[in-house]
Amino acid sequence: MKRKPFIAGNWKMHNTIAESTALAAAIAKSKENKNQADILVAPSYTSLASVAQTVKGTKILVAAQDVHFEEKGAFTSAVSPSQIKDAGATHVIIGHSERRSLFGDTDGILNKKLAAAFKHNLVPVFCVGETLAEREAGKTLSVIESQLGNGLAGFTAEQLKTLIIAYEPVWAIGTGKTATPQQAQEVHASIRKYMEKYGKDFAAKIIILYGGSVKTDNADAIMAEPDVDGALVGGQSLVAEQFIRIINFNANK
Repeated sequence: MKRKPFIAGNWKMHNTIAESTALAAAIAKSKENKNQADILVAPSYTSLASVAQTVKGTKILVAAQDVHFEEKGAFTSAVSPSQIKDAGATHVIIGHSERRSLFGDTDGILNKKLAAAFKHNLVPVFCVGETLAEREAGKTLSVIESQLGNGLAGFTAEQLKTLIIAYEPVWAIGTGKTATPQQAQEVHASIRKYMEKYGKDFAAKIIILYGGSVKTDNADAIMAEPDVDGALVGGQSLVAEQFIRIINFNANK
């Protein structure tokens, strides 16, 4: 099945409002999108509204980098689904490895965040991935299956119909290390197979992104793999020219 490519840029804790809007404007200005990919950018909360306004009227999508599962209340520093939507975002990243490892987001918490996103019609980009120790112990596929099983627990195929999954090996985040195209394909194929529990047609349609140090010099090879539908790009999404080059990857599937 031919799936539409999806290229996302996670800007993490970078850029002022002015820098974020300038970057968004530069990406939006480029009309080159030879793969007809969906394009998404995820600025920090302070820049969310400005970036959403900057790309309004274009095909660029905007995501928050996280969301709280409660609608409102005494949750200092947290941001609710309705606040994210009010800022102009349509998507949200949930379960990024940095949220899991640095901020203690458990599978149970992520399950509640997914529920909140679905309730407010935010499209979740749900991240899964193993540590270096888990990979070296041969536990990669079992770890990811556990993260999927616990994170998606209780949801029906109908509820998950907008879900996007991102595989990001923790050992490749911000380290410069990258899974080989073959390693990425193995995990993506395993994820797709796991998602057949929601139906073979569901699994065939779901978008699965690779997110471990994607760069201009490896994007083509990674995107050539049959079960890799896109990329969740970190550092090189902060430079318009590099991100645009990744958007325009060369891959013959």
